[in-house]
Amino acid sequence: MTVFGFHNSHEQVHPSALLEATIHAEAAGFDAAMSSDHFSPWSARQGQSGFAWSWLGAALQATSLPFGVVNAPGQRYHPAIVAQAIGTLGAMYPGRFWAALGTGEASNEHVTGDRWPRKDVRAARLRECVDVIRALLAGEEVSHDGLVTVDRARLWTRPEQPPALIGAAVSVPTARWCAEWADGLITVNAPLDHLRGMVDAYRDAGGRGPLHLQVHVSWAPDEAEAARIAYDQWRSNVFAPPVCWDLELTDHFDTVSEQVPMEQVTRVVNVSADLGRHVGWLEDYLALGFDQIYLHHVGREQHAFIDAFGTQVLPKLRTAG
Repeated sequence: MTVFGFHNSHEQVHPSALLEATIHAEAAGFDAAMSSDHFSPWSARQGQSGFAWSWLGAALQATSLPFGVVNAPGQRYHPAIVAQAIGTLGAMYPGRFWAALGTGEASNEHVTGDRWPRKDVRAARLRECVDVIRALLAGEEVSHDGLVTVDRARLWTRPEQPPALIGAAVSVPTARWCAEWADGLITVNAPLDHLRGMVDAYRDAGGRGPLHLQVHVSWAPDEAEAARIAYDQWRSNVFAPPVCWDLELTDHFDTVSEQVPMEQVTRVVNVSADLGRHVGWLEDYLALGFDQIYLHHVGREQHAFIDAFGTQVLPKLRTAG
C-alpha cells in the first residue's frame, strides 16, 4: 500500500509550528513525514530556515511516524558528521528513519566560503560521501583522501540496521546514476512523461528499493487564494537547473522571480481549490508506481490543508489503491 506523508518545509514555517503541524498530520491520517535540510530559504517571503537535525529528534520523539530528510553531504556537512547524525537517529528510533542524499545547492553551501564546484565534481564528491557514510554505519574505521578527507573516523553509536540511503534526483541521467548506489529514489512532481522516464531509468539500471515523490500543492477553499499562496511562496522555486543550483542568496532568487508568470508556477505546483482535482493528480502519480508520496502544501499555514487532505483526499486515494 502506498505511503502518504507530510513534508516539513523548514524554509517556510517556524520549527515549533512545524512540529505542531506534524503532530496534527499524524492525527489526521498521514502515514509518514519527511523534512527539508536548508541553511537558507529561497525567498525572503518564506522567512525561516530551522536546523533540520535538531528538529528531527524532537519530531521522532513527538510522533510515531517514520521520517526522512534530504541532505547534501560534502561541503556544509562533512560526511562523517552526517553518518553520526544518521546513526544516532537510527539507533534511537529503529526502522523509522531514512536519509536522501543529493549534490546540494549553492544557496546553502556557499556559507562555508569554499568554491561551489561544477555539477560533475559535486556528483563525484557525493559518491565519495556515500561510500564513507555506508562504511561508518557498518562499523568500519574510515580514512579517505579525495574530494573529501576523512581521518580514522569511527562511529561508536550505531543502529543494528543502517537506515536506507536514498538517491535524490530531478533528471533522468541522475536517476540512472543513483541506481549504482542508492537504496531507493526520491524526486519532485513534474510532467508525467518526465517522471515515467525517471522511474524507468532507475529501475532499468538495476535501482532497488522504494520510489519516493514529493508533491508541491497549493490548496485553499477559494481558487484565487490557492493561486495567491502559490505565487507568493513558490514563484522563486520555478527555475530549472542549473539556475536553482547556482544562485546564492534570497536577494538573487527574489530578483529573478519578480516577473515570473503564474503559468510558470502552476507547472511546478498543483494549484486548485478543488480537492477532486488534487485526488486526480495524485492518482496519476500512483499509476507511475511511486511507493511513498509526500505532500507539501506551499503555504505557510498548514492546519487547514492537513484537515482537508486528511478527510477528503487520502481516504479516496487509499480506496482507489
